[in-house]
Amino acid sequence: MPKVLIKKEKKEFVPEIGKEITVSKPRYYYVEDASKDYHTSEGIITKKDLKKKDGSVVKTSMNKEFVIFSSDFTDDFRKIKRIPQIIPLKDIGVIIAEAGISKSSKIVDAGTGSGAVACIFGHIAKEVTSYDIKKEHVDIAKQNAKMLGLKNVKIKNKDIYRDVDEKDVDLVMLDLPEPWNAIRSAEKALRVGGYVVSYSPTIPQVMDFVNTISKNPKFFIIKTIEIIERKWDVYQRKVRPKSTGIGHSGFLTFVRRIA
Repeated sequence: MPKVLIKKEKKEFVPEIGKEITVSKPRYYYVEDASKDYHTSEGIITKKDLKKKDGSVVKTSMNKEFVIFSSDFTDDFRKIKRIPQIIPLKDIGVIIAEAGISKSSKIVDAGTGSGAVACIFGHIAKEVTSYDIKKEHVDIAKQNAKMLGLKNVKIKNKDIYRDVDEKDVDLVMLDLPEPWNAIRSAEKALRVGGYVVSYSPTIPQVMDFVNTISKNPKFFIIKTIEIIERKWDVYQRKVRPKSTGIGHSGFLTFVRRIA
């Protein structure tokens, strides 16, 4: 079982300058193999200490204190092998909520990439089938699903523009350069009442997708949205937005099959 090590930020007031300073920055470590000593820039944590119960305080060889606990899915997910342009969690969370993904959901995901979206869906849904035309993407996604212990995620090296095998699914997720070319397959796979969600980084892609699917009477376009994430610094009464954050990542278009 992988472990997580957390060190909290520590501040101290310095009378000479009349203000608090940070004397210890927060740290996060993911320990994949707890059967061996773990080496950090702040010292070594022994394998004996790594076996302590969740919530225990352990010290490194440099006397630095960490809280230890077992990893959960989100910790493990952060360690998957990635390729460029994965959909951020801020967008995936909205997809899950808007499409009503649950433990009974059946999902088709197209444009597998590293399998990040398929794996998060697989952690929640009943079954997920993901399509990608690139063999190297399929191989990486399969490795990631295996690492996360997801037996309900199937990765196919097939072109969803041409055809789809699944029927009566609840959601078709499209992360494709030309999502309008997958509308016929989405119609074939979806149950009436099911959702299509298209993720595109540019507005011309959104325009072509929406303009094409609007001509199909079996679909109802719900909305196109963009999610912006802005982090804040909060310390006592000093509160302000951080100077960095996740701005534009992509546009989400939600469509429902109605006939």
